[in-house]
Amino acid sequence: MTLARGSIRGYEIDRMVLLFSMMDGPREIPCAVSASAMDDLEHVPRTAPERREEQFLRLRDRIEQCASRKFDAREFEGRPPGIIIRSIDFRR
Repeated sequence: MTLARGSIRGYEIDRMVLLFSMMDGPREIPCAVSASAMDDLEHVPRTAPERREEQFLRLRDRIEQCASRKFDAREFEGRPPGIIIRSIDFRR
């Protein structure tokens, strides 16, 4: 099942991830994408922290497709269980 678009939670500078969510029906799935994964997708050396949400919006479709694939494969991490997307996830 493909997940539906959720909300953007914002960039966590200390963890260098942008937090967002996807929806599985009424259930919200916490997700995160690493800053390096977004920079690799855009082939840029490093995006400023204040530009991360803007960058996420440009890449949102690709990131959410990856999150849906990881959800379908049951590749959850952390507590509470969620989806974490790294550069390697786009090399599949």
